Amino acid sequence: MVLEVRNLNVYIKASHILRNVSIEMGENEVISLIGRNGAGKTTLLRSIMGFAKPESGSITFEGRDVTRCSPHETALAGIGYAPEESDIFADLTTLENIEIATWTRKTGRNEEERIKLAYSVFPTLERYKTRRGTQISGGERKMLSIARALAMDPRILLLDESFEGLSPAIIPQIAESIHEIARMGRPILLAESNIYHVPDFVDKIYVIERGEIIFSGKSEELLNDKAVLKIVAGAA
Repeated sequence: MVLEVRNLNVYIKASHILRNVSIEMGENEVISLIGRNGAGKTTLLRSIMGFAKPESGSITFEGRDVTRCSPHETALAGIGYAPEESDIFADLTTLENIEIATWTRKTGRNEEERIKLAYSVFPTLERYKTRRGTQISGGERKMLSIARALAMDPRILLLDESFEGLSPAIIPQIAESIHEIARMGRPILLAESNIYHVPDFVDKIYVIERGEIIFSGKSEELLNDKAVLKIVAGAA
């Protein structure tokens, strides 16, 4: 397994947010983590990245225990992260936002190759490379957030709510870009609150509810589980 989370418990102040959460990601897998707002999706991704510190449990990445690693150490290990809020640098151009990521982690690809790769997945950003973060749309900010994570040349990608709040017209475009990244052989963990936004190329689905994993399986298995489907469909 590339990524294994085992019996993770995370508290934020006095609240028990994640309860014995376990997930695993294999090579070339695209996994979707579905849950209603507040179910624990973002906390799980932030825990993997090192922003939230678990009370107990473990996170293993490529055989290495990264449970207590800082976000910087996690990024250097090869985990890319595109947060829900996009968190791009508004005062920088789209090109500068992507360039910054190429300085973070040294790999076999140089800066030029990484930028070219990001633009091949999101050609819209190349057309707007001189525009600042304040001059692009919400959908383009989502693209830039993912492109910046990709430019780090990570082994895996964590994408938090990549389709949240976007126009229905742009969602298929971003979904196809994510699919293109997956076809490159990069495992992806995609957190999503709307089951109807989950791409059809997803290999496995986890459903999280009130901090607990209540389902793990294929898309067709979820569609046949009426009890779980009722919970996640209510998030749409």
